[in-house]
Formats: sequence, structure tokens, C-alpha cells
Amino acid sequence: MPKPGPILLAGMLAGILPCGAATSQTAPSYVLNNQVQLGDVFSYQTLNVETVTDQTVGESHAVANQYVGSTEGQDFDVRSNQTTQGQAIADTRVDVASDSGAVTSIATTAVGNVGELGVSGGVLTGVVHQTTGPTVVSALTHIEAPYAYGGDVDTVSQAIGNSQILDISAGTAGVRVVQANDAQVTSNGGGIYGTVTGQAHFQAQTMGNNVTYWGEAGSGARLAIRQDNTASLTQAAQFTAFGQVQEGTTIASATGNNLSAVNHGFLLDATNNQHNQAYVRAQADTSAAAFGAVTATANGIGNSAIIGDVGGEVIIDNTQFNEGGGIDVLANTTGGDGYDAYTNATATGNSVTGYACADCSGYLTANNNQTNTADVGALGVTNITGTARSATGVSNAVGNRATYYVSRPNGG
Repeated sequence: MPKPGPILLAGMLAGILPCGAATSQTAPSYVLNNQVQLGDVFSYQTLNVETVTDQTVGESHAVANQYVGSTEGQDFDVRSNQTTQGQAIADTRVDVASDSGAVTSIATTAVGNVGELGVSGGVLTGVVHQTTGPTVVSALTHIEAPYAYGGDVDTVSQAIGNSQILDISAGTAGVRVVQANDAQVTSNGGGIYGTVTGQAHFQAQTMGNNVTYWGEAGSGARLAIRQDNTASLTQAAQFTAFGQVQEGTTIASATGNNLSAVNHGFLLDATNNQHNQAYVRAQADTSAAAFGAVTATANGIGNSAIIGDVGGEVIIDNTQFNEGGGIDVLANTTGGDGYDAYTNATATGNSVTGYACADCSGYLTANNNQTNTADVGALGVTNITGTARSATGVSNAVGNRATYYVSRPNGG
């Protein structure tokens, strides 16, 4: 199973501080982190390209508060408090006249508060508070190449109010994370290409609050998570248009509160409490005059939790409450002449998935409480204006979804 987590943050927070081996008399390393950001943080990037043969690469990252802490072979005790009131805005624009090259890679990230804690061969204890006030967190990426060529094109726009990453290897963790987001968090992506000869992948991803835990090599953890998304809007929008594309994928995903916790070890005990009252909107819209395959996928969730252990016991106490503006998901695919066209729109108020591994002597205990009082709607539209081999559309709307399973790896 691939390691979960935000698609860009792991690359942004790659710095690791080396530590010596611990002895039985070694006291835990201790960190008290207090960060307050009141002003605006912004990052802008513009690339004007005539003709490039190899690659076109652009990045823009705006983060109000950021910290990284880690130990190797030593225990670690952390208290962290992050607060931001100012805007975090990242903007990347690309204009291509003739050719953007064999590879085009654009990444744009805007985050209110972000932290990463890691322990290898030790014990992590921590209390983390992250608060984003009534401000704006915005990531925007746009490629304008209506008469240009591109080989493989990959763009990502990611906006998050609060994000905390926990990474444990051959260790144990006991961590409490409290997140409160009141910021309007949006990611917007746009792309226009004359011809893409390879794969075109455009994605916008937005989360009000996010916690990612990854445990490996016999680890164990007890997590207490509290997430409140009280913003007016949590939105992801991605629009693309192609004259001709071999394989075009357009994705928009918006989540009020997100917890992703996967452990490879003896225990994962997670108490999760999520409350979303923001209007959550996800929209993916794509068109291609000629295509091999073209896809629009939009996914909107009020509260989402994935909790699993491959190797041991899973204990889940899950409470999710979604109210307020509702969940609104739209996906649209328009194709002229080509082969395969797909459209997928999924809207969910509350979603939890818990799992354990049967072949690893694992077992699961779950207590689940989900309440949704908001409207949940999904709309998918597929238009073929010429001749195609297939047209497929899927639209799903669910108020509350809970999935629990104990299975063998690889579905055996």
C-alpha cells in the first residue's frame, strides 16, 4: 500500500536533523514551538516559454507557519502551537508559444500552518495545536498554451488550512492534534494546450484540516485527533481544454477535514473527532477535440478518515458531524472525436474506513458516530460531439459512509 499524505508537503518538508544513538540514561529531546503569523505571505511565479526541448518546471509555495522536528534512536517530546491570521497565496502562471518540452511539471502550494514530526527507533509524545483565522489560503496554477505542444504535462495546485504529518519508524507515538480552520481555502487550476502527445495530469486539491500518520517497521501509535472546519468555503476547481491529447486526466478534490493514518506494526489506536460546517465544492471540467482517453473526476467530502493497520490491532473511536453549506460536486467531460471518455462525480457528507490484516493476526474494534445535516449533491455530465469508442459516467452521493474490513493482502 502506498504511503499516504499530501501530494506536495512531503517534498517541502524534507529536512531531517541527525541525532546520535540513545542510551538507557538519555533524556528525551524536548521542543516547545510557538509560531504566530499576522501578516500576509505570498509567492508568485511566471514562466514565458517560446520553445523548450527537455523540460519546463515551475514551483510556487506560500506557507504562513512551518516547523520540522525529528530524532533517530532517541525519544522526542514536542509541544507546538501555530496560529496564522494573514493570507497565504501562491500563484504560478505559464505561457507557452510553441513547445513546453518533453516534460512539463508545475507545483503550487499554499498552507496556513504545517508541521512534520518524525521518530526512528524512539518514542514520540506530543501535543499539537494549529489555528488558522478568518483569512484566505489560495493556490492557483494556470498554463496558457492554446497553439503549443507538450509531451507529458503534470500540474498540481494544493491549498490546506492546517496540516500535521507524523512519521514513525520502528518506534511508538502518543500524539494529540487539535486543528481549527476558519480560513477560506481554495485551489484553482487551469490548462489550455493545443496538443499533448503524452499524458496530461491536472489536479487541484483542497483541505481545511489534514492529519497524516505513517508508521512502519513494527511501530505502534495512539492518536487523539480533533478537527474543526468553520470556514465559509472549502473549494477545489480544475479546468482543462485540449485541441488534441493522448491521455488527459483532470481531477478536483475538496475535503473539509481529513485524517489518513496507516500503521505497519502492533497497534493503531485512533480517537477521531471531526466537525465541518463549510460549504465544500469540487469541480472538474475538461474538453478535448481529439483524444485517446479523457477523464474528469471530482470528489467532495465534509469529513474523511482512513485508519488501518497492516500487522496488528486497530482500535477506532470515530465521531463525525457535517453541517452548514453542504457538499456540491460537479464533473464534466466534453469530447469530439476519439476513443474513451470518462466522468466521475462523488459527494459525501461523512466517510470513515477502518481495516486490519487477517494474515498478520490483526483484528479491528470500531465505535462509529456520524451525523450529516447538510445537502449532499453530485452531478456528472459527459458530452460526445463527434465519434468515440466509449462514454462512461458515474455519479454518487452519500450522506454517511462507513467501511470496516479485515482482509488478506492483495485481496487473497
